Amino acid sequence: MDSQTYQAIAMSTYFVFMLLIGFWAYRRTKDFDDYMLAGRDLGPFATALSAGAADMSGWLLMGLPGALYMGGLVELWIAIGLTAGAWVNWRFVAPRLRAYSEVAGNAITIPSFFGNRLHDTRHLMRITSGVITLVFFTFYVSSGMVAGGRFFEASFGMDYHLGMLIVASSVVLYTLFGGFLAVAWTDTVQGLMMVAALVFVPLVGVINLGGIGPLLEVINEVDPNTFVLWGATTTVTGVVSSLAWGLGYFGQPHIIVRFMALRTPQEAIAGRRIGIGWMILSCLGAAGTALVGIATYRRDKGQLDNPETVFIALGQLLFHPLIAGFMIAAILAAIMSTISSQLLVSSSALVEDLYKVFRKDTGRGVGIWMGRGAVMLVSVVAAAMAWEANDTILNLVAFAWAGFGATFGPVVLLSLYWRRLTTSGALAGMIAGAIAVAVWGNLSGGIFDLYELLPGFVANLIVTIVVSLSTDIAPGVKAEFDEAVALVTNFRKGELTTTAEN
Repeated sequence: MDSQTYQAIAMSTYFVFMLLIGFWAYRRTKDFDDYMLAGRDLGPFATALSAGAADMSGWLLMGLPGALYMGGLVELWIAIGLTAGAWVNWRFVAPRLRAYSEVAGNAITIPSFFGNRLHDTRHLMRITSGVITLVFFTFYVSSGMVAGGRFFEASFGMDYHLGMLIVASSVVLYTLFGGFLAVAWTDTVQGLMMVAALVFVPLVGVINLGGIGPLLEVINEVDPNTFVLWGATTTVTGVVSSLAWGLGYFGQPHIIVRFMALRTPQEAIAGRRIGIGWMILSCLGAAGTALVGIATYRRDKGQLDNPETVFIALGQLLFHPLIAGFMIAAILAAIMSTISSQLLVSSSALVEDLYKVFRKDTGRGVGIWMGRGAVMLVSVVAAAMAWEANDTILNLVAFAWAGFGATFGPVVLLSLYWRRLTTSGALAGMIAGAIAVAVWGNLSGGIFDLYELLPGFVANLIVTIVVSLSTDIAPGVKAEFDEAVALVTNFRKGELTTTAEN
């Protein structure tokens, strides 16, 4: 058999396994809460790995190794910012959001949490944030489908549209029927595939080069500045912008919704350790892949045509074609894990935060099938947008991380840590953050080279606090806030006990 046949076998095995997980989850999904949040019965291992896989996408296996391959370790600043942001998110957001979302009317989506937390009887917060979620994630899902089509086009010479349809149909099937449980466990498997691939590629690469010593020697010959974290072209603005990516975590619905699915707030401790461990190992693996790539290709075989293919090239060079097929499948896993998470959150926004606001009499079985219908609807729209691989869509998606981070991030933090937050303040802050991102992102030069997430985040924070102090909080908010804080206080005591025992 030739290498493409082996790779096709690996891909087929991967797709079948994903669909089997979807069928298993379908058998365990009984009602709408199960479909959207797995009945709040997700363990820390699945929560941590699914959050990581949903977050990183193909950037971890292609974008980051490619940037490090060309620019050296100076490109690590963004990974440092993301890791720090993820740790803070797990430490301070996860336990409180898990406790407070249950106290606040058993909210199962971020928009419904906002509405219940603020006692917004007019549903302005819920509808506004639901629309924002739906719009942003439709573009996100579309970009993932584009990435899937391009993946098959580049890896197998397949027609773009056929590749896109293969990815889209597989993700839609297990998301459509299995809901959150299927998404969480397929993401978990995909997260394991990603980290395994990122560990074994550089490990085997170093062995192939003769060890750490020869590797370092060759790299210093090729580019002595490879290991410099602050190079000649490094700027304070660039480093601050890279680190600011970490702020985006607080406002990403497809990530923080995982926290709401934990069995208890206490499990955030184990989730944090697993999740951050996975992230650190993955980023180190990406760096190792880039270093092996520099020693292998930049010295002996010249520059790669596309630096972002360094992971694929090394996998094909170092491993049997069947193993290389699974390595390549890890890239597809990264793409699909993000699509499925964003697809489900889009579905929840459409059903839970828009439709059910006006129609509260949805039956048990009806809710599940409405959720599945919403998955299909969003998928069709996203696929139609992705059909021509329009660059405009991809440019819009470039704003999404900053958009969510600046629009939702400060409101999430203040909802959990500031009793005085009001509906008017939260709405005004969200609008201010969105406007700041849109305006800042379209300007350049000087201070405007700063990543738009940071000024958007600050604008939202200031406006939210000022407007909230000028308006009244709804009755019952203070008592509910104190109840949630009490639950988290008990959790903190458990953490201290756990830490002392360890």
